[in-house]
Amino acid sequence: MIKKFGIIGNPIKHSLSPVLHNYWFEKYKINANYSIINVKDENELPGIIEQIRNKELSGINVTLPYKQKIVSLVDTIVNDAEITSSVNTIYLDNKHTIIGENTDVFGLQAAYLKEIDNTSKKKALIIGAGGVSPSVILSLQKSGVQEISITNRTREKCIFLKNKFNNLKIVEWAKLKEEIKNFEIIINATSLGLKGSKDFNFNFDQTKSNLIYIDTIYNPLETKTLKFLKKMDIKVFNGLNMFIYQGQKAFYLWNKINPEIDEKLIELLVANLK
Repeated sequence: MIKKFGIIGNPIKHSLSPVLHNYWFEKYKINANYSIINVKDENELPGIIEQIRNKELSGINVTLPYKQKIVSLVDTIVNDAEITSSVNTIYLDNKHTIIGENTDVFGLQAAYLKEIDNTSKKKALIIGAGGVSPSVILSLQKSGVQEISITNRTREKCIFLKNKFNNLKIVEWAKLKEEIKNFEIIINATSLGLKGSKDFNFNFDQTKSNLIYIDTIYNPLETKTLKFLKKMDIKVFNGLNMFIYQGQKAFYLWNKINPEIDEKLIELLVANLK
């Protein structure tokens, strides 16, 4: 019988997760299929969990805006999901317990943060306090960054995260343009720049010359801000590698196979973004 996997979120049509996982299913000759599951409202989430419990679904990924909303519906959250209260991978274990896990933290660390030297001496700013932000905070902490700030249009969301991560500093959204010059690492964890969405309404022209800019967006591969900083010879990363690594860990949790990230896969993903 074919195993069924999928991803839930809204909006979701931009997701490359089906391309990623179906490539690996074929490569490792696993009788499985991965598809986009349209969930337009959080009231549909209990039904999705029930499908996992009944083994109609073998596992799912979760993206915005459901990463926090689905936490209360799984039987238990483990590891990074427990610390962040943010779930992006769900599966049924051999004791019939529905597990909520977080592979975003690993994705960010494996993709970018391991490349950064002297993290303890660098100040980091996270732009956005949504679904992926707790994972970004934890990955920075695990990588040794000691001074982490966050900014968001809605200040209340920053306060919520500060209550979870005590040492977090809050930067006022209205002061973002002038504050960016104070950081060595800036991570965009908003949808600003996402295909079909708005972008920042100013240029990042006041940054430090040694800035590292990480965009969690991978569609498009280069947002307006990323292109601008690249032209200024700033070190930039798009969200594609983070996406691939978080998917790699999810695939392992479901199949107990650590899939290879090969050139053919990268080419396939990039081709699907054009």
